[in-house]
Amino acid sequence: MALGKYSRVDGRKSSTNYCSTVTIVVFVALCLVGVWMMTSSSVVPVQSSDVASQEGNNDVNESARVSENNSDNASNENKNVNSESSSNGNENKPNQFEDNPGDLPEDATKGDNNVSSNSQEKLPQENQEKPGEENREEEKRSEDGSKSGNENGETKTDEKDSEAGETNGSNASGGESGDDNKSVENSDETKDVDKEDSQKDKKDTVSDQDSGQKKENNQTTEVFPSGAQSELLNETTTQNGSFSTQAAESKNEKESQQSSEPENQSGTSWKLCNVTAGPDYIPCLDNLEAIKNLRTTKHYEHRERHCPDDPPTCLVPLPEGYQRSIEWPASREKIWYHNVPHTKLAQIKGHQNWVKVSGEYLTFPGGGTQFKHGALHYIDFIQQSVPDIAWGKRSRVVLDVGCGVASFGGFLFDRDVLTMSLAPKDEHEAQVQFALERGIPAISAVMGTKRLPFPGRVFDVVHCARCRVPWHIEGGKLLLELNRLLRPGGYFVWSATPVYQKIPEDVQIWDAMKKLTKSMCWESVSITKDRVNGVGIAIYRKPTTNECYVQRSQNEPPLCEESDDPNAAWNVPLQACMHKVPVAESERGSQWPELWPARVDKPPYWLSSSQVGVYGKPAPEDFAVDFKHWKRVVTNSYAKGLGINWSTVRNVMDMRAVYGGFAAALKDMNVWVMNIVSIDAPDTLPIIYERGLFGMYHDWCESFSTYPRSYDLLHADHLFSKVKNKCNFNAFVAEVDRTLRPEGKIIVRDKVEMINELESIFKSLHWEIRMTYSKDKEGLLCAQKTVWRPKESEIVSYALA
Repeated sequence: MALGKYSRVDGRKSSTNYCSTVTIVVFVALCLVGVWMMTSSSVVPVQSSDVASQEGNNDVNESARVSENNSDNASNENKNVNSESSSNGNENKPNQFEDNPGDLPEDATKGDNNVSSNSQEKLPQENQEKPGEENREEEKRSEDGSKSGNENGETKTDEKDSEAGETNGSNASGGESGDDNKSVENSDETKDVDKEDSQKDKKDTVSDQDSGQKKENNQTTEVFPSGAQSELLNETTTQNGSFSTQAAESKNEKESQQSSEPENQSGTSWKLCNVTAGPDYIPCLDNLEAIKNLRTTKHYEHRERHCPDDPPTCLVPLPEGYQRSIEWPASREKIWYHNVPHTKLAQIKGHQNWVKVSGEYLTFPGGGTQFKHGALHYIDFIQQSVPDIAWGKRSRVVLDVGCGVASFGGFLFDRDVLTMSLAPKDEHEAQVQFALERGIPAISAVMGTKRLPFPGRVFDVVHCARCRVPWHIEGGKLLLELNRLLRPGGYFVWSATPVYQKIPEDVQIWDAMKKLTKSMCWESVSITKDRVNGVGIAIYRKPTTNECYVQRSQNEPPLCEESDDPNAAWNVPLQACMHKVPVAESERGSQWPELWPARVDKPPYWLSSSQVGVYGKPAPEDFAVDFKHWKRVVTNSYAKGLGINWSTVRNVMDMRAVYGGFAAALKDMNVWVMNIVSIDAPDTLPIIYERGLFGMYHDWCESFSTYPRSYDLLHADHLFSKVKNKCNFNAFVAEVDRTLRPEGKIIVRDKVEMINELESIFKSLHWEIRMTYSKDKEGLLCAQKTVWRPKESEIVSYALA
């Protein structure tokens, strides 16, 4: 009524009606737009990179529940989760996710992509037809988040697994997600890329349901834990750190070899080594040219290391009939004859129960020259003689000199003791090779003219069972080397014929040893005879103070100069002197380490917060971070994420050990780990021994003192990139091949560029690439050696007679 009246008064009826209609339409349109905006904001929240990442995780969790609920319920749950994620941001992140989606295998990431893509396709049509300013901003942020998420990491896995019952799918390449700073969001572009990668690589897939079940059971698997390298790899320089290097400590060591860059790595061709030693070739011990030029062999110089200036780049052949090694613990009693086809030692020592030939096996009854009735009886007799030895508690790390086939060390595992066994490559053919094939730690070494490659004051017990070492000659130089290696308060166990036989030569040696040990201030703790084995055992204890040294009437053997570093051990000549015993509370060696196993995870008492650790933190904190890091990596990644059947692994080498955290994380597994500290790396080897582990110094520009096919698994954390800058890289790769057993594994962590290069090189060796993974310029590679050997051979002149 009012509108009609108003029109008649103005006389502009048509014009007024038109304006009124426009007004109503505008009003209604504004209302609709407002309703639409309110509705769309609840359905399509603003997606920052953090929220987008959270939605991806929630979608994966929801997909695991969809299989148990109907589609309507699942749809409602998804809406609730998305709404909570939008409002709460990062507060709702699941606690069990510690790593970003870049740590997930590619197929698991694709699961996230598909879920997110489906949710985008269900957006309201009007949102696509009339994108407002807010919607355009949302789309732009979503696209940016998608690109950054997909560039986080890249995984490549291999379907093939040679071990029966091995994990596949999620167990072979699982992962965790949830990093605040990275997201996995999906645009059409990334979805297409994932589809192409899936068709190209044909990898095992990890279903969303399996992933969800894993998360619910807290059984997460990580391929490359987030932050793993950023926590550790910012190492301080050697000059600024508190740990000097072995190279600096050893004044008379060889200069590190320099070599040119390898040519055409991707197309590397390999040849077979044509050498006199054949399948048993050790380059630094079989350098016949250098041995022939020695002026004397009086001090076993011909058994010492003589590394060629030009290390071999050829591959060592396999023994005819070689087959996969017998697994521990059965290997302690028998090995395949064709793997170590030597019978000379069985002929010479068979009556002493060292080793015997039994059909296709070589058997080891557990005896030795001094314990014909079994090593365990002998080991227990030692503790009965001196209860304070306390195998596996007070005494954890032992050095066995002249080990034979290492049955002493092999059976000390039953007492929770770790033994470093050594013997020369001499007329007792392949004794150390027997030990390694049995799964017992051992190296080829001799006490000749140079110090052994271990730091001072690290072994709890040193043992010699008729090891034929002339301890008493030349001022006791060789026994003084054991004194350098033995902890203050540690024991020397000597069971040799001079202890209990009365023939003139033995009596003469015994009298000389009594005089020498007394002048060294060693306490004669026990001299007993075992009625069962018929042998006598003399046990001495190294002093814990310097009082006896001062009270001696004669300074023989003399004390070493103050400038003489007892830790210097790389090509350092032996000296007939003794180092003083540390007495300051903060000095290593002034106290006995904690009992095993408490000592493995605690920083040594002598690590000070004023010292700068390898990674730049105070030394005790550095130690703790390293241990936590490797425990997490081994538990969440290596143990179940690489598809390795650890029951087949026994002999392990950590080629760049730092604090020994990797070995410490493996302590509950049925393996032993040789920890290698490079001579040009911070000298952390004393720390490794202090925690009840063992290892040695080495220069990776040279061959390692072990037989071919010694180790089941090699671990190299950022070693290859360091070696490449200073050594003949092809020679180093050939050494890795020589050391690793067929079907053995290598785990490499390094820069992405090095991982890519190594993948190509390992393929040229016909190795099986089990997995590669890369993220944030860091990479992980797991490969398996095969039995392939090249047909063409290469004559190594310095290794031929």
